[in-house]
Amino acid sequence: MKKFLVIGNPIEHSLSPKLQNYWIKKNNLQAIYGKLEANESDLPELCDSLKQRKLDGLNVTIPFKKTIIPFLDILSGNALRTQSVNTISIENGKLIGHNTDIDGFELSIKKLNYDVKNKKVIILGAGGVVPSLIYALKKMNVSKIYLGNRTRKKAENLKLFFENLEIIDWGDLPTFDIIINATSLGLKEDDKFGIDFAQKGNNKLFYDVIYEPFKTEFSENGAKNGNNLANGLNMFFYQAQKAFKIWHNIEPEINDEVIKFIKMKDETK
Repeated sequence: MKKFLVIGNPIEHSLSPKLQNYWIKKNNLQAIYGKLEANESDLPELCDSLKQRKLDGLNVTIPFKKTIIPFLDILSGNALRTQSVNTISIENGKLIGHNTDIDGFELSIKKLNYDVKNKKVIILGAGGVVPSLIYALKKMNVSKIYLGNRTRKKAENLKLFFENLEIIDWGDLPTFDIIINATSLGLKEDDKFGIDFAQKGNNKLFYDVIYEPFKTEFSENGAKNGNNLANGLNMFFYQAQKAFKIWHNIEPEINDEVIKFIKMKDETK
């Protein structure tokens, strides 16, 4: 039986095992997918377990999308361009890092039927998923990307990889069409931004990369002025679909049945 894991810290909120095991069962595969709250010191051992075939694949989430890279042998094109990995496979004894977040985000925007071309975007956060968002947004021809992070230096480091980013102080909100929460703020009920999102009017797109919980302070603030809202659920589905295809060479279905199953509240995650 093949074994797969998603690793991160925190990881309790992750619905990846629920989704991946659903698809595994649907496709009659001999496999199991779990989750592990890891520390950075665990990364060498986890990668060694892959090489020894004790594990057959990993998904990587906060905060290891960049720190996992030194333990891999090969990066796919998108992972290399963004220096961000969320999926690991093994081929001919080599660990290969992939980035399926780019496709996941781009497909989720297309699902909204929202044209981002020539739009001004604010991204809040500078963590592992942010290079993927920037890369996808540039590919979709936005006109401007502002980047704000609680630690400004982390935001400025991303300018080494991407041109024409404008770094803003945390809490500053220049005129925008789209604002994206790419921080972990919202994973805990008492998380607070300390930012007045209402000051910039309405008819904006508030996109929260967080998908669980489905409602956060960020999305509720966006809703107050009748803005358009989206969370990371569709991005989650599409990036997971690409990872499943990498591991099993099967593209699983994203349909009403699986969406309803994932949204259903129970103890299986």
